[in-house]
Amino acid sequence: MEATSDNGKTIAIISYITIIGWIIALIMHSSNRTALAAFHIRQMLGIMLLGILLSILLSYVGIPVLGWVLQVGVIVLWVLELISAIQGELKPIPLLGEQFQEWFKGIK
Repeated sequence: MEATSDNGKTIAIISYITIIGWIIALIMHSSNRTALAAFHIRQMLGIMLLGILLSILLSYVGIPVLGWVLQVGVIVLWVLELISAIQGELKPIPLLGEQFQEWFKGIK
């Protein structure tokens, strides 16, 4: 039972290492499903999509300072969730974390 917990934690951490890490974590998770790994895979998917969406929107707004501040905010959310994965916690990011869990509930 302890190995499953460690493996879920490993997959959760790997999911935060770029898009390639997320894909690897998703593949690893398909053979050994854990609630911890699924939670963090969903959180990272939401963070990645949020970052992409903000980049697209801010390219049209044309206010560089706003873009920097929001992108730094996305990085802070990423760091908070990486720390949560390292600690083995199921702590959603502020504001959108619960929605990410609901929107991406297909990842089990």
